Amino acid sequence: QVQLVESGGGLVQAGGSLRLSCAASAHTFSSYTVAWFRQAPGKEREFVALINWSGSHTDYLHSVNGRFTISRDNAKNTVYLQMNSLKPEDTAIYYCAVRVGTTIRPQEYDSWGQGTQVTVSS
Repeated sequence: QVQLVESGGGLVQAGGSLRLSCAASAHTFSSYTVAWFRQAPGKEREFVALINWSGSHTDYLHSVNGRFTISRDNAKNTVYLQMNSLKPEDTAIYYCAVRVGTTIRPQEYDSWGQGTQVTVSS
């Protein structure tokens, strides 16, 4: 199982930016699709963004498209989520997850990180 560690969360004002990182332990990291999900209090976990193994394909939640950018550096076993123009409704715990093949369904992901809190104040 792949071990994942998220970092980069914090408190930011609306309109600000954060960059989240997801570092993986596996030397086979470059074989995996990596996705970001988020979960706000009292809500279900929702898909935010994904990037395929080569970086050639990305997908985004409609409400973050144009504000968030997912990228990966396979040499560093790391995926990034650059979040710009943050809104209070982006407040949640953000998790990264990996699997072989692409899907936005969280139940189909095999390994998860512990999450990082993002709080956007109005």
